Amino acid sequence: MKIPVSFTLSALWVATALTGAFAADVPPGTALAERQTLVRHLKDEPASLDPAKAVGLPEIQVLRDLFEGLVNQNEKGELVPGVATQWQTNDNRIWTFTLRDNARWSDGTPVTAQDFVYSWQRMVDPKTTSPFAWFFALAGLANAQAIIDGKLAPTQLGVSAVDAHTLKVTLDKPLPWFPSLAANAALYPVQKANVEQGGDWTRPGKLVGNGAFVLQDRVVNEKLVLTPNTHYWDNAKTVLTQVTFLPVNQESAATKRYLANDIDITESFPKNLYQKLKKEIPDQVFTPPQLGTYYYAFNTQKGPTADPRVRLALSMTIDRRLMAEKVLGTGEKPAWRFTPDVTAGFTPAPSEWEQVSQQELNAQAKTLLQAAGYGPARPLNLTLLYNTSENHQKIAIAVASMWKKNLGVEVKLKNQEWKTYIDSRNTGNFDVIRASWVGDYNEPSTFLSLLTSTHSGNIARFNNPDYDKVLQQAAQENSAKARNDDYNSAERIISTQAPIAPIYQYTNGRLIKPWLKGYPINNPEDVAYSRTMYILKH
Repeated sequence: MKIPVSFTLSALWVATALTGAFAADVPPGTALAERQTLVRHLKDEPASLDPAKAVGLPEIQVLRDLFEGLVNQNEKGELVPGVATQWQTNDNRIWTFTLRDNARWSDGTPVTAQDFVYSWQRMVDPKTTSPFAWFFALAGLANAQAIIDGKLAPTQLGVSAVDAHTLKVTLDKPLPWFPSLAANAALYPVQKANVEQGGDWTRPGKLVGNGAFVLQDRVVNEKLVLTPNTHYWDNAKTVLTQVTFLPVNQESAATKRYLANDIDITESFPKNLYQKLKKEIPDQVFTPPQLGTYYYAFNTQKGPTADPRVRLALSMTIDRRLMAEKVLGTGEKPAWRFTPDVTAGFTPAPSEWEQVSQQELNAQAKTLLQAAGYGPARPLNLTLLYNTSENHQKIAIAVASMWKKNLGVEVKLKNQEWKTYIDSRNTGNFDVIRASWVGDYNEPSTFLSLLTSTHSGNIARFNNPDYDKVLQQAAQENSAKARNDDYNSAERIISTQAPIAPIYQYTNGRLIKPWLKGYPINNPEDVAYSRTMYILKH
């Protein structure tokens, strides 16, 4: 169910759910398989099952089954209750979460507010060396960065237990979307007694979690086997009796195992097999939109791209429809703005570029470039930098061809290995550079904040006081509509100043067996919990 979201200047904002959270929803009369066992593909072996030691998706996919945070997401990416049943704030800076009184660890003991206090303090403690400690600074928890830097004790973090079932969170600035951040695995609780027992507490038979499943067996580089947590507060709605995760880092190998019915769902598939798979098993190939944008960043500080007319002309002549449909052709969407269409809390204003033909855009671009002093007698020369990848190369060749054909631009393509590319990016040694961003959380600011003048992710080195001001204003808004208006204002500045050229919106291709139901295929962050899934009779 959707959490009601409304903001007013004087009233307390409360998000409350009195019913159960997102669980397996089996339609009446559905014929279920006798064996409710699911096999899921992981792209790699999880480095750790300790939320504080997780480094990427292989860990997070499993952690979502073993642990549960304050909030979860439903199939659309909307917030639903997790351990918390409601959350409230007066000023978007101090948040109070009310925890359900029937939340239990897998050993039967209660999950309390103090468990979250301990876990969050542990995450930012430099002694823990968590690779995700930075997320607490991003989330705005008071004193997080100072604690990470070793300047304050972990006990100074902006989180406290008012009582066993009330958690108070204090931020260093107002953040209306903090509850969205609370769904991140970095904020999952761990049991203090379990962690401090010594040894590897994440082993089968040792790990105590509060999620819908427990770890029954693990063979490194082979499998992880999970079974239902009978103490989970919503266990009665869990249908699956076993979930097995198989780490297979080669897409082609995982696809072969899928076709042999060894795997029920893959994390991906080779792009060069897309057309073949669509022809042979069309009802099993999915390319849902992902919360990510592929773009080119222009050097706004030096060289020809310091002129916004040049940047705008270059961006206009990228045929985004052609890129998405022909050059890529695996379900990607043209990016008419930086913020993806699937981003929660954002209603985009219509893009002028989307409403005119590519021929008209090309004509406008030619006029702009001539006004900037470039033409047949003085052609524009550029270097387009990308990190080594067949996909990046294919896109760069296509874009360079568009610029040459429509504007007469001479483009030198330059590919570099990742470390060298990062050095070039960090030093500003480029005219145009390939980039991308996949949201850290589902809210427009995860994208738009990248172009603020002080952001470390501002590859274009865009420095626009009006842009900074509108993003600062958005963070202070108490009205969802006002905040949406601010975000559209930011997008308009991007479209007129062109520090970047968004090219396409990401998709997340995967294969899913027709008998597997309940997978949230349209969740933009690809957040999936095994407890929502079930197997049809087949």
